[in-house]
Amino acid sequence: MINFTYDPRLAGDTLSVIALQLCDVRLMNDARWPWLILVPRIAGASEVHDLSASGQIMLAKETALVARALKDFTTCEKINSAAIGNIVRQLHVHVIARSESDANWPGPVWGFGAKVPYEPEAAAGLIEALKTRIESAV
Repeated sequence: MINFTYDPRLAGDTLSVIALQLCDVRLMNDARWPWLILVPRIAGASEVHDLSASGQIMLAKETALVARALKDFTTCEKINSAAIGNIVRQLHVHVIARSESDANWPGPVWGFGAKVPYEPEAAAGLIEALKTRIESAV
């Protein structure tokens, strides 16, 4: 965690939800999809294989925990999880709740339409609800 800082795009596009053992969980500030991002607090990590073996296991566990909590909370049809990082190289994992009624089902969320930021009160309520759901699953 020494020298750990967020990529400015991650910091600017997301809102803090909760800190887990390895990752900070953040909400993508786009109201079109319930979309969480896990950011391991490991300076310089850009790929999953940059983590130690125990770090890789912890990342998998935390991703599964957050995915379960998001699916339970949203009752969505599908959870999409991905660590792509072609533009933002800092290691981060997207966990996105998808439903047949969402803005681009079944297509990808990336590059579709214009971002719709949360209203501040809506973001605060969603963050609190997700934080509570994740804490109860830890």
